[in-house]
Order: sequence, then structure tokens, then C-alpha cells
Amino acid sequence: MPDYDAIVIGGGQAGLAMGYYLQQQGLRFTILDKRGRVGESWRERYDSLVLFTPRRFNDLPGLPFPGQRDGLPDKNEAADYLENYAHHFGLPIQLGAEVSRLEKTEEGFRIYTQARTYQARTVVVATGPFHTPYVPTDHMNVDYDVTQWHTATYRNEQQLSNEPVLVVGGGNSGVQIAVELARDRPVMLSMGRTGPFLPRSILGKTIFAYMRALGILTVPASSWLGRLYRSLPDPIFGYGNELRQMQKAGKLRIVPRLTSFSGRVATFADGSTETFSQIVWATGYRPDYHWLDIPDVLDELGRPHHRRGVSPISGLFFLGLPWQRNRQSALIGGVGHDARLLADEIAAFLRG
Repeated sequence: MPDYDAIVIGGGQAGLAMGYYLQQQGLRFTILDKRGRVGESWRERYDSLVLFTPRRFNDLPGLPFPGQRDGLPDKNEAADYLENYAHHFGLPIQLGAEVSRLEKTEEGFRIYTQARTYQARTVVVATGPFHTPYVPTDHMNVDYDVTQWHTATYRNEQQLSNEPVLVVGGGNSGVQIAVELARDRPVMLSMGRTGPFLPRSILGKTIFAYMRALGILTVPASSWLGRLYRSLPDPIFGYGNELRQMQKAGKLRIVPRLTSFSGRVATFADGSTETFSQIVWATGYRPDYHWLDIPDVLDELGRPHHRRGVSPISGLFFLGLPWQRNRQSALIGGVGHDARLLADEIAAFLRG
């Protein structure tokens, strides 16, 4: 008999939401997380990180996010909320338990960590989609003395000199970091295909209230409208005014996509060039499921095969992936809906 009905791999917001509903189902389960403290992945992010979703849109099931409901929480508030959530519901989490291998067995699954081996009838992979920091390598021959950070290692502006800095990447993190750095040094922000700049609020209401009312957050990923939204770059919430002010003051320049870097010289899509001694790469992350020792579970890009979180491998599930069901699937406040439906799937599977 396997040790557990279910094992959840990953103790972030997806894993905790999953734990809440598995607990409601009365199942034997545990959550494995490689870090030594709940919420640690949030604490490791750059100091000024602020979520673009207001607190009322960051509720996990059963426990509201504390604080001024329409305000934006910072990374430490998010981390503390997750830690408190785990304690509040007494979720069984084993910290410092990094999974090195997951394999299929006749009874279910075998999960290997450094300390021990687990057996479970079902497994939920709730590690999210962002594992390995990505820095482009094609045509990038950067001199050894050019200082480089990725958003995974960038903490604050004190790490940089007052020399000009190139920020590569036009998502929410890239824009936020560029605005922060431009207060004390010249910044060039390289943006390729980027989404629209949306205001944080309209007529005193958060824009997410309008998005929810219009159904934008819950459009099914498989619908024609969902497929259209998925093909578009994510919007950038706020910072439009700050960027315009800094551009007008000559503190920040926006340039097209970076196409190459040779020595200290950056070349952009419009053919322009500029010299830099420091770079911040806000170029995102790539999935890394190397420990999933199960054939045919990943596609050619290393992404999980699944349909609404249900993989083609009997008893294996995924949670917290972008557009798993809809736009809010990878958001703190949206993952609970997916977790509830997945818990029903798991319970039905265990009943045979």
C-alpha cells in the first residue's frame, strides 16, 4: 500500500491551494517543498517587487489576504501570507525535501528525495512553470568585465554603479526595475513584442475588477477568445506615466529588441548600437522538469502535456500553469479555482 493517496510537489500558492482541497476531501497527502521555509521563493525576489494584483485578488481558498484590500502587496507580504496560510490550516508540509526523481510504478508513483523515498497513488506537480532563469545566448558575446544580473539575482539598485545600464525585457518586472534604476542612472530599456500598458485603476476601481466583471480573467483557455488572448503578450499594469516622465526628463530611453551583444556593444532591431558595462536581464524563466523520469509527459519544449491539469499519465496532475484553465490560473487568487476542480478529479480517480 502506498504511503499516501496523493503527494503534492511544490509548496507555493498552487501547492497550498491543492493541499487545502485535498484536506477537504479527507485524503492522505503531504506536500514536498525544496526550500526551508514556506514562501521563500517570494522572499528571494528583488527588494522592490510589488504584485500587480490587489490584495482582494490574491485570496487563496478559505483565508483572505490581509491588509488594505485594494492596495498592492509587496513580496514579503505575499511570502508571509503563504506561510500563515500553511499554519492556519495545519497543512502537512515537509520542507527541505527536494525531489530528485519521480517515476511511475504499478501502484502509482515513487518519489525520491535526499532524505527518503515516498510512495503515492497520485502526484500533483505544483512547482509552477518558472524554474531556470533564461538569458539569450544567440549572438550574445558579452565581455567578461560587463556586470550582468538576471531578475533572479538582482536585489536592488545598490548592486549597480551609476553608469548607464541596459535592461532587457519589457514585461512587468523589466519595466518596474527600469523605473527603479532610472532614478539614479541613465537606463535604456530594450522591449521587443510587448503588451499594452494598462492603468492600475479606472474611476477609483482596480482594473482587475473590470477584467473580472467582463469575464476576461475566466475565459476558457480552449475557447476562440482564450486562444486569442493566449497569443497576445501579457499587459503591463501601471508604470506608463512613470516611463513617460522619465523619458521626458532624459533619464530613460526605450529601444527595440536586443538582437546582439558583442564585447560591450549592444545592437538593437532598428540597427542602432550603444555601449554598456552593466546589464539586467528581465528575460524570464524556462521550465525544468528534469526529475520527471516518465516517458511522454513533456513536449519538445519541456512543457507538460496536460488537459486542464490532467496529464496523459494515469494519476499524474499539474497545477499552477499559465492558462491551465483560464487567464487567472497562474495567479495567486486564481489557482484555488483550478485546485478545487483538480481535487475532484483526484478523488474520482482514487475511487476508481
